[in-house]
Amino acid sequence: MTTSRRPLKMADIAALASVSTSAVSLALNDRPGVSEATRQRILSIATELGWFPNAAARALVGARAGTVGLVLTRPARDIGIEPFYMSFIAGLEAALSVQRTGLLLQFAQDEQAELDTYRRWVAEQRVDGLVLLDLRVNDPRPGLVRDMAIPFVVIGDPRYAPGATAVWSDDGAAIAATVRRLVELGHRRLARVSEQTTMAHTTIRNRAFVEACTGLDLPSPFVVEAAPSAVGSRSATHQLLTGTTRPTAIVYDNNIMAVAGLGVAHELGLVVPDHVSLVAYDDSVLCESTHPALSAISHDVHSYGEHAGRLLLDVIDGVDSEPSLDSVPRLIERGSTGPLRAPDPTLAGR
Repeated sequence: MTTSRRPLKMADIAALASVSTSAVSLALNDRPGVSEATRQRILSIATELGWFPNAAARALVGARAGTVGLVLTRPARDIGIEPFYMSFIAGLEAALSVQRTGLLLQFAQDEQAELDTYRRWVAEQRVDGLVLLDLRVNDPRPGLVRDMAIPFVVIGDPRYAPGATAVWSDDGAAIAATVRRLVELGHRRLARVSEQTTMAHTTIRNRAFVEACTGLDLPSPFVVEAAPSAVGSRSATHQLLTGTTRPTAIVYDNNIMAVAGLGVAHELGLVVPDHVSLVAYDDSVLCESTHPALSAISHDVHSYGEHAGRLLLDVIDGVDSEPSLDSVPRLIERGSTGPLRAPDPTLAGR
């Protein structure tokens, strides 16, 4: 016959520590009222016994849930392919784990489902704070979440989330520097394959791209909007490379799009970079594994996630936190960029 183990209670810890259950509650919930020595003795006993608080009971007394929430409004299958998200989440969890805080991750089909998830989590006191990823133009989420009176951090340029605590990378400066480098290599007909312009980072990159080309007196650049996927990029790249005026360099909004674009160039008989140079955004092992290896606008995405996690924990603790610039991504040059070295095969016979 088997016997089930009785659930561990605060009274058990109190008996072993020779203190009252109220003292145990104060110590475990990190509240004043017990000496530091007593607190450490209680925590040590609780750890040895494998005690974990009941989430519902913690909510009733206003204690923290020990969890923060992240909702992604993208297909789950795409997240597994796009290295940015997995690296960012890994960094986020690394920062949270230092404070023994968990991450509650959920996928939503659309913005309304995302907002409904936030409302449910807040009503159920499931999370102590939220991470708002994929900042959008005219994004309603920061204002609505602020009205829920829950701490949150926005990942993206604070100009698109006024008054919110934000952490971001300077995409505009990175794009401008990349355009200047391509011009140094002799390119003048430039193009960009971008994500949807409803995204704040896409709008920033597009604006910086056009302004940099204009400032360098280049012909009007091509900007083609596409779904942030291999399928979307293939269509956009084919459109650019079979047009009457083919660009000699293309900058993509992520590495999946750049890999797909490289495949289209090969299929059309173009040699990269002799006929066309390609640049990805967000470097990864994937960029190093193609032939030729893809040049990429790179920043440490894992560190970016850690930065966001630390900032959110500060906000949860009531620390006044200003928007924080994480990094200015930089171009890593590999085999997919270089000066034009061969006649344009698409112009043969014209």
